[in-house]
Amino acid sequence: MRITLDVSPAVNGKAGLGRYAESLAAALPSDRLELFANVTPSGRWPASLDYLPRRAVRAGYKPWRMAVLLAQMAGIGWDRWIAPGDLFHATEHLLLPLRHTPTVLTVHDLIFRRYPEHHKRLNYWYLNLAMPLYVRRADHIITISEHSKRDLIDLYGLAAAKISVIYEAAAPHFCPQPPDRVEAVRRAYRLPERYILTVGTIEPRKNLDRLVAAFAQLRRTDPDLRLVVVGAEGWLTEGFHRAVADHAQAEAVIRPGYIPDADLPAVYAGAQVAVTASLVEGFGLPVLEAMACGTPVACSETTSLGEIAGDAAHTFDPADTQAIAAALQTILGDADYRTVLRERGLRHAARFSWARTAEQTLAVYKEILR
Repeated sequence: MRITLDVSPAVNGKAGLGRYAESLAAALPSDRLELFANVTPSGRWPASLDYLPRRAVRAGYKPWRMAVLLAQMAGIGWDRWIAPGDLFHATEHLLLPLRHTPTVLTVHDLIFRRYPEHHKRLNYWYLNLAMPLYVRRADHIITISEHSKRDLIDLYGLAAAKISVIYEAAAPHFCPQPPDRVEAVRRAYRLPERYILTVGTIEPRKNLDRLVAAFAQLRRTDPDLRLVVVGAEGWLTEGFHRAVADHAQAEAVIRPGYIPDADLPAVYAGAQVAVTASLVEGFGLPVLEAMACGTPVACSETTSLGEIAGDAAHTFDPADTQAIAAALQTILGDADYRTVLRERGLRHAARFSWARTAEQTLAVYKEILR
């Protein structure tokens, strides 16, 4: 069995899709795997995957997406050009037009359908047109939460048997950090002594405007507290920036931007609490990453986040600013409770592993090729 894994999101970006593709590639058996990617002008192959055979095409992000969609709509097969192995696995919301090769498609979420206002108009148009075609054409679909599986069934009428839920995990280097490492990283990024941490691309569904409002309430009695927002500037970010200005928190909201994976565990470990206030997620990897580093977690109770966090996080209603503030205050004000959350989180995160994810993914491949 020879598997061709599309790792384009790992080559062209470092958001959640890229983490998934890179981690899965590293965990699958190397003797059965070859990598494929469309390498955009700014794309770079991850050094961690240098040991694996690979092939590439080179095209801009938007032209490539349109070419794939048009070929799918026209019924044109790219099997001879792409020359995949026995099976092709697409790890982002883009399925190559292969007519003679079994395909697996990972669908991370259908947020664009549930919350269209959180997407750029062109991206929404593309996904709304392409995804029904891709999920029908794929031989099997992997998704990363029961919440996303329900969306696939409800919105596209797919049979439950066509969908496998296989959870992600924090990468192995997300683990408790020694104090000197935490301090060195804190100094390197000029982070404050005491901070609340949130990690993720800045976009509307991350609910950062309400998080900033809740943070402003906490600072009325704790003026030295800071909020560190780690992640790239995404899209439709006006609400976040307006909230920072409206609540006069410009000096208290720290924006280090994207932080490399090698340093991120120490950033988690240095936080008083890590918070994910998203209105919707397909999975919620920062929740597990923070837990694996021994950091107490507060997160939304909605969509996949409650499913992934279990009883190891303090959950809240993300639509209620007062509830967000109360959850954070409860954790910040009680050292014993932080210890409880820390211990629960470490145990909970240990239940997820990329080895298990790869094993379950390999079982899907074998079933399709049987």
